[in-house]
Amino acid sequence: MPDASTFGLFALAALALLLVPGPAVLYIVARSVDQGRLTGLVSVLGIGIGTLVHVAFAVVGLSALLASSATAFSFVKWLGAAYLVWLGLQRLQARDDEEPVNAEPAPLFRVLSQGVLVNILNPKTALFFLAFLPQFVDPSRGSAWLQVIVLGATLAALGLFTDSLYALLGGTAGDLLRRSAGFRRGQRYLSGGVYLALGAATAVSGSGRECEAGHELGDLW
Repeated sequence: MPDASTFGLFALAALALLLVPGPAVLYIVARSVDQGRLTGLVSVLGIGIGTLVHVAFAVVGLSALLASSATAFSFVKWLGAAYLVWLGLQRLQARDDEEPVNAEPAPLFRVLSQGVLVNILNPKTALFFLAFLPQFVDPSRGSAWLQVIVLGATLAALGLFTDSLYALLGGTAGDLLRRSAGFRRGQRYLSGGVYLALGAATAVSGSGRECEAGHELGDLW
């Protein structure tokens, strides 16, 4: 197990990284603004489960395999981009709201599963785990894989906290914005546009150099 000072340093570093809005936060905020706090919080839970899946992948070596293969990295990257674009197109085709209420909420299990998939299908998350977690693993403190599980679970728990703050803020902003008829008419274009933009950003991200770096990290892992 990591010692107290290492664990404290890890928690502070993780919080600093999690508080900086990234693609997952933008996805959560878009869902919260569009469909309210509950949908946003369920999306947070989905992202958190996806984080735990990445922790499991790192422990069994799948993240290192993904990072060392440009073909595998590109496949997952394009699959993730296509999924976000599909979500965006679905939202753009939805009906505009006429009343000052939330957009018709999707079934919560679907919202949860979408959050899980959005996170799992982001190969850069796997690279992040390979780059970040090993810095806080001390082989002299016991099993490395057990330390990775502890650190990964801590990261997921901290992510639930910070992402929930963004979901609550997004839901509050959505409540205020929906008082405007103009926003309600364009609501689906805003949220759908965010998903499309995230899909496009995922598609153009990543390079051979990233995979080469991931290969080196995989060797170290």
